[in-house]
Amino acid sequence: MGVISLPEVPYGATALRPSWADLPEGLRTAIGARLGSPVTWATTAGGGFTRGFAGVLDTASGQRFFVKAASLAHERHLADWQYREVAITGALPEAVPAARPRWSLAAAGYYATCLDAVDGAVPRLPWSPAELGAALDAWATAAAALAVPPAELIAMDLPPLPHLLRTELSWWTEIAAGREPAPAVPAFAAGRLDELAALERLAPDHCGGDGVIHGDLRLDNVMIDGAGRAWICDWTWCCRGAPFFDTATLLVTAHASGLDANLLFTGHPTGRDVPAEALDAVLAALAGYWLTRAESGPSSASPYIRGHQRWSGEMALHWLATRRGWLSP
Repeated sequence: MGVISLPEVPYGATALRPSWADLPEGLRTAIGARLGSPVTWATTAGGGFTRGFAGVLDTASGQRFFVKAASLAHERHLADWQYREVAITGALPEAVPAARPRWSLAAAGYYATCLDAVDGAVPRLPWSPAELGAALDAWATAAAALAVPPAELIAMDLPPLPHLLRTELSWWTEIAAGREPAPAVPAFAAGRLDELAALERLAPDHCGGDGVIHGDLRLDNVMIDGAGRAWICDWTWCCRGAPFFDTATLLVTAHASGLDANLLFTGHPTGRDVPAEALDAVLAALAGYWLTRAESGPSSASPYIRGHQRWSGEMALHWLATRRGWLSP
């Protein structure tokens, strides 16, 4: 087992959200009416990096629901993301292990969405083999079901992953060209800018595909239920491309947990036939994105997001360094 490196804040406690009681009375009344039974208890979600309301609502009828809400005046981008998430999640094939949407409404200047509640929790770091195995199995199931997307998803004109890599995850290339400042990097990566940029530029050619992928498969977008089954959450950033991209993203935290991420990657259905260069290219792109975003200054979304980005970037870079032999004396 390798060295374990943990973030400063557990992923189940990164969000600063309003409570149920903080929401306007008119919104709470409208949600309760739509649920068909008074809300008797509300548990605010602690994970995530946005300030919108998200939580599990228990009702007098004994049912539980997961509800999100955002102000249309002050959090319009969150409301737009929720609208997109509902559309995408509602079109996912039945085999995909994801909570399904029930309804959405606008009331009291807010947009709210309701999904099935997953009775579970975000995995803890370091990963336990059982929970990581469940998450990887869930992603294998989802990726297989989405390899040939349903017509509803195709009609949404989801962006191609190669385009996103060229336009949003090409930071080493921008830095090498002098268009962006360089972030601080660990000593083992000093002097590797040209190599990182060259690897990053290979990623789009390796990441094409017709299937739909999650696009943001972080640990905190996974829930493990009481039976040990994993559910994949927050499908807002779906795109079309190679599913190994999400596998690599998830396994960055496995590497940080001291596990053999290389073995886990090659043993996964989405990674078995992927060239080593392709994984290296994706790790370079992810590291560049996270490390540069980490130096963007304080964020109003969450006081912990920059630390998350810094840690994630360093872990992606460290995994890449072990693969490229950069840690050798």
